[in-house]
Amino acid sequence: MKQLFHAALLIALLTFAGGPADAAETRSTDLRDQTAVEVTVYNSNIGLVKDLRRISLAKGTQELRFMDVASQVIPASVSIRSLSAQDGLSVLEQNYEYDLLNPSKLRDKYVGKEVKLVTKNPYTDKEEIVAATILSNDGGVPVFKIGDEITFNHPGRIIFPRLPENLIPKPTLVWLLASKTSGPREIEALYLTNGITWQADYVLLLNEKDTLADLSGWVTIDNKSGAPYKDARLKLVAGDIHRVEQPRPAPALYKSDRAMAGAAPQFREESFFEYHIYKLDRRTTLRENQTKQISFLDAGNIPVKKQFEYRGASYYFQSRYEDPVSKEKVSVFVELVNKKDNNLGMPLPKGTMRVYKLDSDGSLQFIGEDRIEHTPKDELIKARLGYAFDIAAKRKQTQWEKISKDTYEVAFEIALRNHKKEGVTIKVVEPLPGDWKVLEASQAYKKEDARTVSFDVPVGKDGETKLTYRVRVKF
Repeated sequence: MKQLFHAALLIALLTFAGGPADAAETRSTDLRDQTAVEVTVYNSNIGLVKDLRRISLAKGTQELRFMDVASQVIPASVSIRSLSAQDGLSVLEQNYEYDLLNPSKLRDKYVGKEVKLVTKNPYTDKEEIVAATILSNDGGVPVFKIGDEITFNHPGRIIFPRLPENLIPKPTLVWLLASKTSGPREIEALYLTNGITWQADYVLLLNEKDTLADLSGWVTIDNKSGAPYKDARLKLVAGDIHRVEQPRPAPALYKSDRAMAGAAPQFREESFFEYHIYKLDRRTTLRENQTKQISFLDAGNIPVKKQFEYRGASYYFQSRYEDPVSKEKVSVFVELVNKKDNNLGMPLPKGTMRVYKLDSDGSLQFIGEDRIEHTPKDELIKARLGYAFDIAAKRKQTQWEKISKDTYEVAFEIALRNHKKEGVTIKVVEPLPGDWKVLEASQAYKKEDARTVSFDVPVGKDGETKLTYRVRVKF
């Protein structure tokens, strides 16, 4: 009775699974079956791939080998589904096989097994074949047994009788599927992969008077994920997403120091959760190990402001300085506001802004670059380009007096000299330690925050202006 019960249970299980023949069946799919692919690239060295393929499946349990996936796929992120809810497709097991075929691994798999060695006879110019057994492949140097003799560094090439089952030519996702129906269907595989990233690159072209500029934006996509994506729907996500593990360092991207001609914007931008997503309005191909640049912004006649800034240091206020600090550098910035009235207003992803200007010969020259952060609409963009050649600063401490145990009075004279052909205004920024109060100043000042005071100091052409002020600090 017990034997009959076990036999009936076995028959029921085999019937549910589709029978032994179905369970043993293996089906493979590669890029030839692909009908569409969508890639969403994040600016943190990660991408989301949606790979749609038309695959013929049998009824019952079967193994599906899903080939031509990214070699840097994150296995735990993989999922598969049929686009038709009536297919009754379920996943029983999921594997990622990456024991890839190469000569050394092939020799490893054949240790203790017989192969053929082919050599060319130098006298007859004919190939001669001998049977050999691989005894070892340590260090990538195979040791052979030929007849009763042992040898290594054999000059002949090795012929293997077949490809081992557990050695594959490319990374492969393997699913054990149970299907209630048979026939072709649309299957979508979704997975995350490392090795693909993007960044924004901007080109700002200033006019002669540094009051207006043209701005073009480019996205630079770097695909080192280990797979190509042909005619892909491309989406880019800008924002700082949180990940459980630290992302790998982004590979160095190609950068061009020449200004590129503007092109019509090709991306549609929209808000997405707490980020922004940019959708390319056409399909594109991302080849493996390729860096691609696509235009996404082209705006002209943007009002800009050039600003000179001299910045001090908080340690100037913490001790006595006998000698003046000479040859201080004055930074130069370009500012613009990302708003609709300035022909902008689209949320701009972080990236590198390179600034150019035409010289007197009409030749385009590079004048500096800076990295900008994610910038929402109506926010200020401030790019530091370098140091002003014709503006000099000199700092002299004129007073350092201890008033009480923790209170000091400090005074400075900052001489600003302008050797340009026109007058300028220099913003002097002083970081102050502890509690502070400005006691007197030769110029109007502004309290920027709890630690900073600033002065806007006009300096005429070929002129000099001395800013003097005294401050009480407590720390």
